[in-house]
Amino acid sequence: MLIILSELLDAMLAMAREDHPLETCGVIVAPVGSPLPTRLIPMRNAAQSQSFFQFDPQEQLRVWREMECRNEEPRVIYHSHTHSAGYPSRDDIRLAGEPQAHYVILCTAQNCGPPVRSFRIVNGQVTEEGIQAVAQYPAAVVSR
Repeated sequence: MLIILSELLDAMLAMAREDHPLETCGVIVAPVGSPLPTRLIPMRNAAQSQSFFQFDPQEQLRVWREMECRNEEPRVIYHSHTHSAGYPSRDDIRLAGEPQAHYVILCTAQNCGPPVRSFRIVNGQVTEEGIQAVAQYPAAVVSR
């Protein structure tokens, strides 16, 4: 299950709606080993597409290096689907390279079902998971 701050969830949704009809994308990082995403990093969709997203390679390299320096790792990788259901496409599955991450899809298409869905994608296997939005993380979990 993805446990995430409501403010991060709201920020992803706002970005997806603002970027519509193009797909939006980004990452939310967490301290290494922590299950709790803490810092949202919007990224540019280099594909500038309504049906595909691709992180800009230079930006991705910079962001991943910054995460490494800050002892962080990608906890959520998100993008929107603007014209299809919020389920990972073949390309989403093929390109999923962070097995520890939650893959969140924000649906901005009309009548697409839930606006936010989360998946784990490991070795090509897709598993949908629940999402629990919270106002703040429990202190006991944050301090581990």
